[in-house]
Amino acid sequence: FFFGTNIFCAKVFRRVVRGVPRMATMTTGENKPMDVDEKKAVPRLEASLNIPDNVSFPEEEEKVLQYWKENDCFKTSLKKSEGRTPYSFYDGPPFATGMPHYGHILAGTIKDVVTRWATQTGHHCERRFGWDCHGLPIEFEIEKQLDIKTKDQVLEYGIANYNKACRGIVQRFAKEWETVVSRTGRWIDFENDYKTMNLSYMESVWWVFKELHKKGLVYRGVKVMPYSTGCTTTLSNFEANMNYQDVSDPSVVVSFPLVEDPTTSLLAWTTTPWTLVSNLGLCVNPKFKYVKIKDTKTGNVWILAETRLCQLYDLKKAEKAKPPLFEKLAEFQGTELAGKEYVPLFPFFTAMKEEGAFRVLTDGYVTSESGTGIVHQAPGFGEDDYRVCLAHGIVKKGKGVLCPVDPSGRYTNEVPDFQGMYIKDADPKICEAIKAMGRMVNKGALVHSYPFCWRSNKPLMYKACASWFVEVEAIKDQLLEASDATYWVPDFVHTRRFNNWLQDARDWCVSRSRYWGTPLPIWHSEDWQEIVVVGSVAELEELTGKKFDDIHREFLDDVRIPSKMGKGELRRVEEVFDCWFESGSMPYAQNHYPFENKELFDKTFPADFIAEGLDQTRGWFYTLLVLSTALFGKAPFKNLVVNGLVLAEDRKKMSKSLKNYPDPMEVINKHSADAIRLYLINSPVVRAEPLAFKQEGVKEIVKDVLLPLWNVMKFFLQNYQRFQREGHEMPRELKPTNTMDRWILAASNHLINYVKEEMRCYRLYTVVPGLLKYLDNLTNWYVRMNRRRFKGDGDGVEDCGQALATLYSVLMTAVHLMSPFIPFITENMYHKLSQLLPEDKREESVHYCLVPESDSSLLDEVIERKIERMQTVIDLARVIRAQQNIALKMPVQKVIVIHHSKEYVDDVTELKDYVVDELNVLELEVTSDEKQYVVYTAEPNLGVLGKRLKGDAKKIGPEIKKWTHDDVAQFLNTKKAVVLGHELGEDDVKVVRNFAEGCGDYLSNGDGQVLVMLDKTQSEELLLKGLAREFTNRVQKLRKTAGLQPGDAIKIYYENVEDDAQITGALAQEASYISDTVKHPWADLKAGAPQTDIIIREEQELNQKKVVFVLAKP
Repeated sequence: FFFGTNIFCAKVFRRVVRGVPRMATMTTGENKPMDVDEKKAVPRLEASLNIPDNVSFPEEEEKVLQYWKENDCFKTSLKKSEGRTPYSFYDGPPFATGMPHYGHILAGTIKDVVTRWATQTGHHCERRFGWDCHGLPIEFEIEKQLDIKTKDQVLEYGIANYNKACRGIVQRFAKEWETVVSRTGRWIDFENDYKTMNLSYMESVWWVFKELHKKGLVYRGVKVMPYSTGCTTTLSNFEANMNYQDVSDPSVVVSFPLVEDPTTSLLAWTTTPWTLVSNLGLCVNPKFKYVKIKDTKTGNVWILAETRLCQLYDLKKAEKAKPPLFEKLAEFQGTELAGKEYVPLFPFFTAMKEEGAFRVLTDGYVTSESGTGIVHQAPGFGEDDYRVCLAHGIVKKGKGVLCPVDPSGRYTNEVPDFQGMYIKDADPKICEAIKAMGRMVNKGALVHSYPFCWRSNKPLMYKACASWFVEVEAIKDQLLEASDATYWVPDFVHTRRFNNWLQDARDWCVSRSRYWGTPLPIWHSEDWQEIVVVGSVAELEELTGKKFDDIHREFLDDVRIPSKMGKGELRRVEEVFDCWFESGSMPYAQNHYPFENKELFDKTFPADFIAEGLDQTRGWFYTLLVLSTALFGKAPFKNLVVNGLVLAEDRKKMSKSLKNYPDPMEVINKHSADAIRLYLINSPVVRAEPLAFKQEGVKEIVKDVLLPLWNVMKFFLQNYQRFQREGHEMPRELKPTNTMDRWILAASNHLINYVKEEMRCYRLYTVVPGLLKYLDNLTNWYVRMNRRRFKGDGDGVEDCGQALATLYSVLMTAVHLMSPFIPFITENMYHKLSQLLPEDKREESVHYCLVPESDSSLLDEVIERKIERMQTVIDLARVIRAQQNIALKMPVQKVIVIHHSKEYVDDVTELKDYVVDELNVLELEVTSDEKQYVVYTAEPNLGVLGKRLKGDAKKIGPEIKKWTHDDVAQFLNTKKAVVLGHELGEDDVKVVRNFAEGCGDYLSNGDGQVLVMLDKTQSEELLLKGLAREFTNRVQKLRKTAGLQPGDAIKIYYENVEDDAQITGALAQEASYISDTVKHPWADLKAGAPQTDIIIREEQELNQKKVVFVLAKP
């Protein structure tokens, strides 16, 4: 059989289904979440050609799932594809501490579509699920359960007990995950999954770290890092960027009196009063101009940057104030302030004065955008503070940094006035103390964006910590080069967001002061002169003489390695790896590389494809690239698809506590997994834009896509079986001569090429609209316009056979091309439609089939062009009907189609019969003679011209108004004109269309190229024709209500109860049309009641008069 369709529609398919009758209606499953332990009988997937009238897609999907399970279809597909070209895919590991949400379903659907497509285009694609088992998400859950808040409480509970508790909840929802993921139709291997807590995985992580250490890319250093007091650990810079929130913080200006002149004070501004207790310096910009002023009201003398006087005064009011608000006493450069000593704010660390503290420092990082141009320095809590104090000798390299805050963010006994107080809770108390000293100049509040911990949702602090780093900055050029070799969809995420992040990449802190994670494999002597980095379990066993089946902290913290330098025993550092380091090691650790599977790794690295959400740009995508580039000098993936975020319907973040989104399983069980898959991947979210999830949108997919597709199959099978009952066989060979057959076959083969190309480029956002446009063409154009041929009322048996063979061919093409996107309904349809294939051509699943190749002999751009133009004309005329409430059943006298191109006129004229039939019009005229019906005039668009041409616009306006009809027509054709030396474009001229004399009864509609005019006048003849059409429509609907099949013989009776003259006239005038349409005998009940069993009787209103319809056995 052949394959094919029409495409190139980038708009979401929202057209109301017009053509294929709703032979099947939709029923839904129960609106409740699936109980994963629920045992229920699932009907088997049937290949029957008899399709019931009602269909529940969720129930049909359950049958498909059962079929896949019983026949182990996923494994079978892998076995069948063995020996093909490998297609490598990496699946990013989620945490199993919560249920999967729409973001997971979206990313999983994208991955499933691409990997199914790879398999069905001749590749072997293994897909393994993975689990992120370590790190803060697990620990945070445990600490909530155990009510643990501090490190001391963890140590008291015991790391072994703590990690045992973590291990116990790691896969708390693993079974539910497998159920939900499988229910969405995703094929992925859960049996052979990888877990970051497995010994084999952790050992590969050790190998990665040791390789980096060998390359000199690992170092231990003290840096001010983002720190989570909620999780009591440092975070990496990219983690700190994951959760910014708008908060209101204190905004205070504090005075620092000069030692040399206590009546003069330096002013510093801060939004973190809690850091003031650790103040060791003040920093000015050496290039700024500073002023010494006297406040008129208080008499206080202050020094601040001249450009920042606005921090204290409203300068507009200050200019007019009498007496002046302040008096300028002196001005000087920042360099002149350098070294000046000031009185410390608090007495806690006055001893630091001997180290050079409490003086003015200089650095260019001080800006004039906010504050006073003087920045207070607390080197333990600010990256720039630390750097500046280090440069000025207040902080000594290799020595500790003043940091009087414990791991939980509470002050230590170094600050007795605030000891035990949480830093943010201390802000008001500190401000009160400063006010009591008389050094609070002003105090307010500032709403600004501030980073919060992505896990505990507490505000981060920046804290000096001794940590282990990967020297990312040393390989920045290689990272950018490796990144440039990758292909991203959409591209802007790569070229703008990701590469900009790489440009500013900082060294990566990979150590965490935590417990449940892969321990850093670093052993060291007390003086740090001897360091051993272990790269494997075997190496550790050799160094210690012990055996290890587990290398979590509880098994290593007491392990010592004898020194080879005579320094006694080496002790392991306490830290564990950042879980992002573990997930970034996934390409190697999932297969225990390099300890096993070297050949497999060499064949499948780098991955052909990965996909995750936009939030992973600075997460998994980044860590993957850093480690791979450092190890192998290249990116670990070739192609990457980034999806946006799925939001609640109100465009807020989905929240369990707010309950602002429907449970995913409820939506699936109500509308189907296919519907939710298609809804998600046919949305802006596949272009990395946000999607406000609406359940109504999923419902529309069922109505506008799944039901029409299902009904086309049912329509085909009904007519195929009728054709067989009449003793005919559908031809195996296509010989398309009918225009519509040629079109749909050409469009179908065009679609195959289009989908293959777009999928090659991973552009799902163009593939799906193309497929949906094809479905629209198939259901609403091809099937509807050929219904009579399918039913045998066309040009004989051979024509009917060719129509059915064509429909079968393109329907099978749709099933094959859409199977990666909507795997359930296509599997179901394939099982039914494939019964018509020879047994040796039939597969047990559509997902075992290869995507068909296009047949170039059936491609025909000309016929596609002609049909597209015909569709445009029909759609434009339908809009006129809809605007004027003229029903399609009501004929119109005349439609005129006007286009300046002879080719266009010839194309529509060739398809004139289709246009007449579709528009229910008695007369159609297609012409290029616009002047006969339309008169063009032109007006200057003075708003546009005035901005561009200024005074010349007034001269040009009268010239434009002189244009003749032909002048305007020429302008419309070329879209440009020259007037008084100025070239004008479309925006410069307003074209006015007026009907020519004698065309007043017409309505028009156009698309800028073609104009359609429709005669709105109605006559008695047209009214009777419309009544006759409505009569036949009522009969057909009654047949459906009675559950009759196309081949069922009946006799039709009617009674014009009120003897309406128009009804009587319509039935007499259009008797031939009615007979041809209903195809069964029909008679007036008044001439005699039925002599056989009545099937159905119904009284209705026709032309606002009562009419009785009766269907009886013949």
